Amino acid sequence: MHDRRSPIDGAAGERVLRRISRRLMPLLFILYLLAYIDRQNVSYAKLEMVDALGLSEAAYGLGASLFFLGYFLFEAPSNVILARVGARVWFARILGTWGLITIALGFTRDATMFYVLRFLLGVAEAGFFPGVLFVLTLWYPQARRAQMVGWFMIASAVANAIGSLIGGALLEMGGLWGLAGWQWIFVATGIPAMLMTPVVLLALPSRPEDARFLSPADKAWLADTLAAEPAQVVEGSAWRAMVDPDVLRLAALYFAMPLGAYGLSYWLPTIVRGFGATNLQNGLLNIVPWACVGLALWALPRHAARHGASRWHIVGPMLVAAAALVGSVVLPGAPIKFACLCLAAAAVFAGQPMFWSVPQRLLTGAHAAAGLAAINSIGNLGGFAAQNAVPAIRDATGSNLAPMALLSFVLALSAAGFFLLLPRIERGRSPAR
Repeated sequence: MHDRRSPIDGAAGERVLRRISRRLMPLLFILYLLAYIDRQNVSYAKLEMVDALGLSEAAYGLGASLFFLGYFLFEAPSNVILARVGARVWFARILGTWGLITIALGFTRDATMFYVLRFLLGVAEAGFFPGVLFVLTLWYPQARRAQMVGWFMIASAVANAIGSLIGGALLEMGGLWGLAGWQWIFVATGIPAMLMTPVVLLALPSRPEDARFLSPADKAWLADTLAAEPAQVVEGSAWRAMVDPDVLRLAALYFAMPLGAYGLSYWLPTIVRGFGATNLQNGLLNIVPWACVGLALWALPRHAARHGASRWHIVGPMLVAAAALVGSVVLPGAPIKFACLCLAAAAVFAGQPMFWSVPQRLLTGAHAAAGLAAINSIGNLGGFAAQNAVPAIRDATGSNLAPMALLSFVLALSAAGFFLLLPRIERGRSPAR
């Protein structure tokens, strides 16, 4: 992965990109923030919901992970529809349905209802993250996409920090208006998605040519700049992208990143509670790892943009995360363990913007929409695996080391795969192919 591109040509181009970023990125940031809070609220609800529904840790983990199964099955079709109807309508549909289902989760009565709603939540949200990645290919030249993905993904760190803070606080609201604390978590995190639905319909252009904030000259510059970039693959059927061998290889390599991210974020509140923290203290402490994630997502893409991206910008953070996860269990003392968790969280996320710049560069058009969705949906089965494997291994062994060792091993294995296979994939995607 050698990405030594020339800077954006001319002051006029910089002005256009700044104008796009001011209007587009804050809205996308807010939407991903809501999406990530919506995904992670289940880790705080777990602290009360397990006992309320009479579930084991493993059974609750299964219910939480069904989100990723629904996401996997419907993500590629969702992204294909987005490419046809545009981001404005489709993102509004995604927001409205996931908000309704999240609120419904607050009124779960038994395990079956929990399982069904978590699956439907994955169906509802399917296509959002790869949809944004596809949308960025329509608005930004290749030289800026990793940096924009980094800025976009900072929302996940902010969301986890906010989710940590409000998760602990909402648990303390148990009894208000007859709702338990875990019910407040779902209701309070579902309402903002509903409120943002009309905002998206009013404020988000489907495509650059629909943007009122760009002049005809701005639109012409962007269209010419994107058209001048080399197309690395012959555009084909959207559905064919889902069986493209290189797409499948990238999806398999990506699997470890969601495995580590969701395994850590799902288990983090439980680990911190083991330090003796109250619900509110737990929420406050969990802000720290996600602040580290935000810093890493800002710093590493910036370093890659200045010095040239390489595969080490992906491989290095994964190896650091693998070591830190093991250290969080075997090293002595709660402060050192917590520092390792902070380092692991930052490293798990840090390499993802550089990873996503690879398929964004190698795929185009409808092929890109389906290919990005396929990589994300298959890779996000790592989240399904993590939210089943981590509690199941913990229940079976009674050890915190065993689940962290599993996450560490898979991250290290995937890092080796990236190091060996990524150059071959990039060499194979030549314009002549």
